[in-house]
Order: sequence, then C-alpha cells, then structure tokens
Amino acid sequence: MGTDRARSATWEASPNIALVKYWGIRDPALNLPYNSSISLTLRRLRTRTTVELAPEGADDRLILNGVSAEGRPLESVRRFLDRIRERAGDRRPAVVRSHNNFPTASGLASSASGFAALAAAAAEAYGLTVSRRELSRLARLGSGSASRSIFGGFVEWRRGDRRDGRDSYARPLFDERYWPAFRDLVVVVGDAREKSVRSQDAMQATVRTSPEFDRRQRELPGRLAKIRAALRRRDPDELFPLIMEECDSFRTVCETTVPSLDYLSRTSRAVLDEVRALNAEAGRPIAAYTHDAGAHLHVFTLAKDARTVRARLRGVPGVRRTWLLEAGPGVRPTHARVP
Repeated sequence: MGTDRARSATWEASPNIALVKYWGIRDPALNLPYNSSISLTLRRLRTRTTVELAPEGADDRLILNGVSAEGRPLESVRRFLDRIRERAGDRRPAVVRSHNNFPTASGLASSASGFAALAAAAAEAYGLTVSRRELSRLARLGSGSASRSIFGGFVEWRRGDRRDGRDSYARPLFDERYWPAFRDLVVVVGDAREKSVRSQDAMQATVRTSPEFDRRQRELPGRLAKIRAALRRRDPDELFPLIMEECDSFRTVCETTVPSLDYLSRTSRAVLDEVRALNAEAGRPIAAYTHDAGAHLHVFTLAKDARTVRARLRGVPGVRRTWLLEAGPGVRPTHARVP
C-alpha cells in the first residue's frame, strides 16, 4: 500500500525510430504486435515526465507541454495509471506533468518516449520495484513503441507468442556506444500535418483492409534477420537498402488501407527522391530514409557522409530544420522538475 505522504518521481525517455516497423496489433488489450521490430533510440530528443501522487478524492490531471490536457490524452494516461495502481495496491490519483523538446503527434514517436517516461516515473512514485524487462512490458501497455524506448541504442521488441503477453518485451541488441559513426538526420518539414487518426486506430484499419498486409507479414521474418546481421557487421552497404525496402513496404500497406493513410507531404516525398539521388550519384548507399506515421523523416548515414547528406537535404524546398543525432540512452531518472 502507498504511504500517507505524497510521492513524486521524474524520469526522462527518448523517442526511437524503427528500422523495422510494427504496424498492427493482434491483441489490443495487451498491445501485442503481429511482428517483431527493431529500432534506434535517439540522443537529444526527450520527454521529461513527473508523476506526483495527490490526496485521495482528487482527480487525475495531465499537464502536457504546459497545457492542461483533457479528453483522449487524459483518458489514455488514466487507464495506464490504473494498471500501475492495481499492481501497487495504491488508489491515489496523480498529477502527471510531461514535456517534449520536439514536435508532438507528428511522426517523431512522442508516444514512445512519453509512455516510457510515464511508466518509469509512475512505477517509482507508486513504490513499485521492477526490472527493465518488466518496465518494457508495462510501457508496451501504454504505447507499443514505448517498450523499445526503455533501452538505448539498437533495440528489438519481440513479438512473443504467449496469450498473456509475458514474452512480448523489448531487449537491447547493441548499446548506444556500439556504432559510434552511425547518425540519424531528422528532417523536419514545414508542411507536416498533425495526425487526424491515432496510430492505434490507423494500424488496425490496415490489418482489416490492406491487401498488402499479409504479404508484408510473410516478408518480415527474413528482413528482420538480414537487418540484425547487417547491424552486427556494421555494414551500411547491406543495411541502408534494407531499411529503405522496409520503409517502402510499410508505406505501401498504409497507402493501400481503406481509406488510404497518406502520411507524407510534398516536401517529404521530395526528400525521399533526394536520398535516392544522393545514393545514385555516390554509386553506393550513403544514406537511408525512413519515417513513421507522420511527415517528418529520418535519414540514416555515417559521420563521414553526414555533412554532404545534410547540406543536400537542407536545400530541399520546404525543409524547415534538421537535427543530426547519435544513438541515445534508455529511460533514466532525473531530479529536475518538468517545466
């Protein structure tokens, strides 16, 4: 049981970008995916979340980027906290203050970092002692991709086979120090739109309606194995084409969903074309694009090519800014309060 004295905890988590996507949930109640996925946790971008327990009888509150949130965001947080409270045997409500230093709901995985930070802060505030693996399982219940943000570097979220979800969690493949030359150029476009359909709803529409979904599921085990092997060898010549093949496959199932899910803007598509042109001119794969459910892009490259790639993509009309990022750490505690 919780004590009479209110407790608070503040944790940070970074978003991750998937090299191999999960898109579709076979068990919505437990957030169990149809396929395993591989991601890179990013440095510099972060969500900082404080969970402060309130007196019994108060209401849960969510302050997101300094603004009181209501409706679906608050309900999602409340449902997640209910799971923590049930495990802790402590029914006190909480005030959750969360702040992102990057755009929210635009394809930069704010839900991943948000629920990873929330899982860690809430577990501490309610007095739970959990392993990183268990924290990954907990974060998965809030947002599937949040399970991966518990760990740094290159991470794999295992699909699992058990109906209770105990074997569906993320595990580190290679930590953030593994490939020092690896870079992620985040390309923020000026014509991005906030998503009108939540990813959780959109992906289930894909499962129901896309004629390409089953084909993609058949291809994924082989692609996962090839990408693991390319990472193990630190081989960009093999890895970069595989990442783009995977991104194109993900985009195909989105665009063949009914109604179609078209996340890219005109600027986004121009950036994809520019990456293809860069590789053709170099005569080798010096960059690889990917994106999630949004218009902003991630372009992987190596440190020796980063200046060239960044200069070219900055010149694409409509590109607003770029961030050149390295692999980052997993979820971590902080003594600083959320602004």
